[in-house]
Amino acid sequence: MSRIGKLPIAIPAGVKVALDGNTMTVTGPKGALTQELHARMTIAVETEQIIVSRPTEEKSDCALHGLTRSLINNMVVGVTVGFQKKLEINGVGYRAEISGNTLTLSLGYSHPVVYELPEGISVEVEKQTKLSVNGIDKQLVGSAAAKIRSFRAPEPYKGKGIKYADEKILRKAGKAGK
Repeated sequence: MSRIGKLPIAIPAGVKVALDGNTMTVTGPKGALTQELHARMTIAVETEQIIVSRPTEEKSDCALHGLTRSLINNMVVGVTVGFQKKLEINGVGYRAEISGNTLTLSLGYSHPVVYELPEGISVEVEKQTKLSVNGIDKQLVGSAAAKIRSFRAPEPYKGKGIKYADEKILRKAGKAGK
């Protein structure tokens, strides 16, 4: 039995769950999310919890069982609490500015990098070198943070670039002198 798939998902107060065929819609205080789920999984929405079950013990069904439960749980957590990724910018003269729905990054290139934020994503610039990517869709938050990081990934010699706040950069020794 799947360790993750067999766990019930608690529905907090203020969250509405609607199941239409294999399309689930979760509405909460932060917004609404809709997800198309696999047709083989059986989803039971009760008053205070959601239970996901699988039809057989085949390997593909076991994999889908845990995946389906995680997708539903991420939707419930997203509409109640939301998701956040923190980024740090390291480097002399490297900084970030937010104006409306546009993030402008100065990363040592000859031109500023301009990034249009996707719908449902907000970025807060705490300092000029600290960013926080927020949203209710976990996949979208992670993909936006990865896209921002890809503009100047951290390099191993001086650690310059954009990194996740909890990321450790493996440093290399510089050129050995005589």
